[in-house]
Amino acid sequence: MLFEICVAEDRADEYAAIIARDGPVIYAKQGPKDPPLVRHELACRSFIVRALFRLGLEIPPSRDKVGRPGQGAGICWRDLR
Repeated sequence: MLFEICVAEDRADEYAAIIARDGPVIYAKQGPKDPPLVRHELACRSFIVRALFRLGLEIPPSRDKVGRPGQGAGICWRDLR
């Protein structure tokens, strides 16, 4: 299973490089559309996430609560003046 995940990651990276080289949009007679490789890249990345989850290798959430971080998180914009 890990081998298949690695192969999918390599393939997704190949697709991403081709999309970056050729551009993220194809202009057709009907108007702009996504290149077909976008769908394939997304499918590879989706497979990777699902397979890692099935193996129990999901990343736990960094915090328990949903929402914005509190006052002590990160740099305050006032500190940048």
